[in-house]
Amino acid sequence: MSSITAPATYVGDDDGSLDGYSRVVTAAVDRASPAVVGIEVRVDGRRAGSGSGFIATPDGFIFTNSHVVHGAREIEVALLDGRRYRALLVGDDPDSDLAVIRISGNDLTPIAFGDSAAIRPGQLAIALGNPFGLQTTVTAGIVSALGRTLRSQSGRLMDNIIQTDAALNPGNSGGPLVDSAGRVIGVNTAIVAAGQGICFAIAANTAKHIASLLIRDGKIARGYVGIAGSDVEIPRFLQRLHGLVQRRGILVQSVEAASPAARAGIEPGDIVIALGAEPVEGVDGLHRVLTGHERVDAPTSLTVLRRNERIQRTIIPSEALGRVN
Repeated sequence: MSSITAPATYVGDDDGSLDGYSRVVTAAVDRASPAVVGIEVRVDGRRAGSGSGFIATPDGFIFTNSHVVHGAREIEVALLDGRRYRALLVGDDPDSDLAVIRISGNDLTPIAFGDSAAIRPGQLAIALGNPFGLQTTVTAGIVSALGRTLRSQSGRLMDNIIQTDAALNPGNSGGPLVDSAGRVIGVNTAIVAAGQGICFAIAANTAKHIASLLIRDGKIARGYVGIAGSDVEIPRFLQRLHGLVQRRGILVQSVEAASPAARAGIEPGDIVIALGAEPVEGVDGLHRVLTGHERVDAPTSLTVLRRNERIQRTIIPSEALGRVN
């Protein structure tokens, strides 16, 4: 005789008002929201824009997007409890679209950080921010994909971008993307305007690394070598001849006079394949390996293919100072 299964019981909180999913989301929001701030920027006394951010340390360092505060003369921060502070710009990096500002206040509640390297597609993702000035708005979705790349407004490629379908709108920029425990896993940064549910966040591990350099130095140093070039397929016979695993490099089209590349003897027609021990598979790859103080004014090897030869030259990258390659 077959048994009759009882209907599923509604699972809520103590008073039966919330289901399990809602309890998880609301608990995460309760943990994270005290750290979420609204940011208003002014230029020449006029309101120039707004965005979001989050308190990262008890002594008032706040993470946000570069495009939220870049060029601001005045920055004002509003906390969840209604307190407002004038903020100072600590460091701003348009190439990674990250910035750090700081306020002086007591009893600040920093957000907890998760490990963005441990997140998986499909897991819960919750975005907090102030879209259109609507304070502490919450949207929820999932992590749609990992390891995306995205171009910053400066034109450089940003790596390790998280894709999510948690809805973002203007004003969400700089706010946290958190996991089910309310720990920040990303910094909300961009949407695909023509799409639906395609939003992006800078991975928290990347944000922490960049922010630590901004706090220490106020900027991110990037090396400059002085070439103009384009991505190119390495001819297969050269791959075989030199035992190369990589398939692409940079075809040097011109070399700036008196640049590090010129001093190293790099010539138009060379194919750049490595800087130091790092393979270079294109212009964006060169940008990546030139990032960091350790690359600036430090001798290293630049490996190129010149006709059929593999040649190494010693090069000393200078600081980019707004230049690209």
